[in-house]
Amino acid sequence: MDKKFKILAASDIHGDAAQFRKLAIMAKDECVDLVVLCGDLISHIDTKGLIKPFVEAGKRVVFVPGNHDGLHIANFLSELYNIKNLHTDFSKYYDIGLFGCGLAGIGLDTLSEDEIYEILKGGFLNVKDSKKKIMVTHVHPDGTIVDRIEPGFGSIGIRRAIDSFKPDLVLCGHIHSAAGVEDFIGNTRVINVGRNGKIIEI
Repeated sequence: MDKKFKILAASDIHGDAAQFRKLAIMAKDECVDLVVLCGDLISHIDTKGLIKPFVEAGKRVVFVPGNHDGLHIANFLSELYNIKNLHTDFSKYYDIGLFGCGLAGIGLDTLSEDEIYEILKGGFLNVKDSKKKIMVTHVHPDGTIVDRIEPGFGSIGIRRAIDSFKPDLVLCGHIHSAAGVEDFIGNTRVINVGRNGKIIEI
């Protein structure tokens, strides 16, 4: 692929329809190739039209569910809008492979750290030959700057997967106060993308 692949990544929007519309406008204005949503998309207050603005803007969307979303909502959104749920799955665009694990060790459909690792391992095996590999999670990995901001929430399973599979990029969310924070684990760039979104070029 000659040109840069441009991603808009965001997380923790919690049913804010106006924010989804803002992000869709950003995606269109920035001519992004792919929108990546890292979980906690819905709320019990506002659940209508959250993904629709991206679809109307003609943007491809992939996502993982957060601990507030759960698997049932994730499957519903995937089927309703014909978008890829990366939780336990993968997707390829040109020479870029994405794989993911949503949810968390708390909330709906809780996962253990071993389950998180095995899910990411399965996804990685499907994209391991891709030139660039992107891991998409809801929770951030253990042992990054985020742990200094909100100690005790990093995932050991995600950290183990990064150490084992060495993806080029990890996109995550979950900790609102760490929105926009970036770190490296070895050569892997880790970004807590936040609700305002982050443009990333690969």
